Amino acid sequence: MKINGTFTVDLQPQTISSEGEQGVSLARMAINKTFLGELNASSVGEMLSARTATPGSAGYVAIEQVSGELCGKHGSFVLQHFGIMHQGDNRLILEVVPASGSDDLTGISGTMTIDIKEGQHYYEFDFSLD
Repeated sequence: MKINGTFTVDLQPQTISSEGEQGVSLARMAINKTFLGELNASSVGEMLSARTATPGSAGYVAIEQVSGELCGKHGSFVLQHFGIMHQGDNRLILEVVPASGSDDLTGISGTMTIDIKEGQHYYEFDFSLD
């Protein structure tokens, strides 16, 4: 099943950012999200990121646990992130960690993509429940 909606995200630095070489900065952040739409949920997680000296270019990896309601089913699951951004050309891919679903969401699998337009975050979640 494929659904989409919006979300808000609050990122909080967890350690002092490290300066790498040639303008690269490394950071660790806490993630707190609220999803709206057919995924009505909140999440908590951790992110590691690297920003380059080129504006709009960065990469990140993250893990977050999503808890709430998905198309009328209650439970939680974990998403693993992989993100590459380069001057507006973004590839933000999330995949459900196998065997991470609980309650009504036991057996969930799928992928989520993220798009950011004019400061608003959008998701598209293509998932199945076994």
